[in-house]
Amino acid sequence: MNLLERLEQSLAHGTVPFFEIGDTVRVKVRVVEERQYGKKKEEAKERIQVFEGLVIARKGRKVCENFTVRKISFGVGVERIFPLHSPNLAGIEVIRKGQVRRAKLYYLRDKKGKAAKVSEREFSRTPKTVKNAAVAVDVPESGESAPTEVSE
Repeated sequence: MNLLERLEQSLAHGTVPFFEIGDTVRVKVRVVEERQYGKKKEEAKERIQVFEGLVIARKGRKVCENFTVRKISFGVGVERIFPLHSPNLAGIEVIRKGQVRRAKLYYLRDKKGKAAKVSEREFSRTPKTVKNAAVAVDVPESGESAPTEVSE
């Protein structure tokens, strides 16, 4: 492992939830506010700011990955680019999964109203159960034969 790979591993920000282009996400960002009155400085206050919108792009790889989120605020389109592994990100929550056929959704910048909507695909917050999962079978200790197949 070379020096660059070790540096990238040390900067990685733990686990990131799985989301794709077209998903609606709620990004929680830490904002530090410093106030200054004349020559006096107050303590820096930290708060969480929420930015909810549609993921229209993802760029980069590993530690350098960025994603762009777009929302409409008071009739004006607002886009914000977030580094995926930034220490300023308090969390990313997937609200809705969108079904798209493009890697970048820049065409939504020109659309307004219902034309800028993305169709929804099936989404559940709990993981799906596997249908062909192995089922444990109790084997009797006596000389009886054990069932070879389990019916559900």
